Amino acid sequence: MDVVDLILAILHHFLVFALAGLLAAELALIRPGLSGRNLGLVGRLDGAYGGVAMAVIVVGVCRVIFGLKGWEFYVSNHAFWGKMIAFVIVGLLSIKPTMRILTWRRSGADAVPDTEILAVRSWLKGEVFFLALVLVFAAAMARGFGA
Repeated sequence: MDVVDLILAILHHFLVFALAGLLAAELALIRPGLSGRNLGLVGRLDGAYGGVAMAVIVVGVCRVIFGLKGWEFYVSNHAFWGKMIAFVIVGLLSIKPTMRILTWRRSGADAVPDTEILAVRSWLKGEVFFLALVLVFAAAMARGFGA
């Protein structure tokens, strides 16, 4: 058992769970009537979400390079590529909500229009779906599927 591999795996799992938690918190807060203090909190959560997503990528790359399985295992595994594609889709889907949140915070409006809230919630739900696919592909890959 390699200690570096274990530490990277633990850190990677914690970061992915943190990412899921931050996404759930955003989805819970971005609802009709969003304004004031909660709008500021949503902005901070979204910033943390972006930071954690970057950390997931960095630690994931370290797992591929320094992990026990070696990079060859990953690059030849279809489940790994499914996981990567799903994660990229999560990232792309997160752009629209982030841009809207920045616009809402800069506008200084008292409350965010419900139509905009509902539109952003749709994007967030898409992120939840594709993040769930990341976990499905990760479980498949860990069990030797896709090789």
